[in-house]
Amino acid sequence: MSRAFIFIALSMIYIVTLTGNIFIIVIISSDYRLHSPMYFFLSCLSFMEIFGVSTVVPKLLVVIATEKGTISKAGCLAQSYFYYFAFTTDFFILTVMSFDRYLAVCQPLRYSSIMINSLCIKLVAVSLLTSSSCILFTVLLKIKLPFCGRVLNHFFCDSSAVLKLVCVDVSVIKQSKIIISIFILIGCLLLTAVSYSLIVFTVIKIPSNKGRKKTFSTCVSHLVMVSVVFGSAIFINIRPPKDYSVTDKVVNLLSTMLAPLLNPFIYTLRNEKVKNCIRDAKFRCFSSCFFWNLSKGVGKLQDSHSKLH
Repeated sequence: MSRAFIFIALSMIYIVTLTGNIFIIVIISSDYRLHSPMYFFLSCLSFMEIFGVSTVVPKLLVVIATEKGTISKAGCLAQSYFYYFAFTTDFFILTVMSFDRYLAVCQPLRYSSIMINSLCIKLVAVSLLTSSSCILFTVLLKIKLPFCGRVLNHFFCDSSAVLKLVCVDVSVIKQSKIIISIFILIGCLLLTAVSYSLIVFTVIKIPSNKGRKKTFSTCVSHLVMVSVVFGSAIFINIRPPKDYSVTDKVVNLLSTMLAPLLNPFIYTLRNEKVKNCIRDAKFRCFSSCFFWNLSKGVGKLQDSHSKLH
């Protein structure tokens, strides 16, 4: 597979990812019908997807284009920190979104009084602070480590690949990483599972089949996204690569780009409210362009009429 093909393919995926997630943020912020807690969390998720994939892909594209894969130690640790910070925050935001869906389905009468703007902002702030603290701790442990090797056998500064270049024993750091990973991944997954278990019990109690489908349909998009994000994370962690073969790198690359790429499509293709807002936005855009061109044409006619006189 040629470098040119890989560069073009990754560039197209990156552009589609950026465009889709930016579009989600713009449509949510511009339409009052989407000014609710669920869509606020979705816009935060889209922002973190953009941030996370942008920590890796631009540098990777430069390496592919120039064939110069150099990076400083400080740059490598910074990339590692921001990468894990972004995708760890995804776990927390998805967990918060599952709590939001639990309240909407199981506590509908109290939902608006509980999920107020200040609480939504606090939940996102706690997610950012927790993920930042956890990842910063692991990065600080690596700052003063002596590096014997200079060739990183990976397409980005993956934590395990970086530790393979260290001269001293890093078992304590590896154990700390495992503990933090279990705390974040399993903890978020359990909280999400509890929320959806309560949602399922509530949906089952709804007497009509149509009512059950309508109620659970509000959770489908989020549930699909949870499956993609947590599924790819678990898949990578249950089979840690030993020598980072091409297959391992491809799996890591796909997991890095898959969720950010699919996020806009999952929430637009499965969500009628978002699709309606997109249709209305297209209509407003078309109407604006039509009337602008019409006024421009009328102006030209007036100019030509004045010249004739």
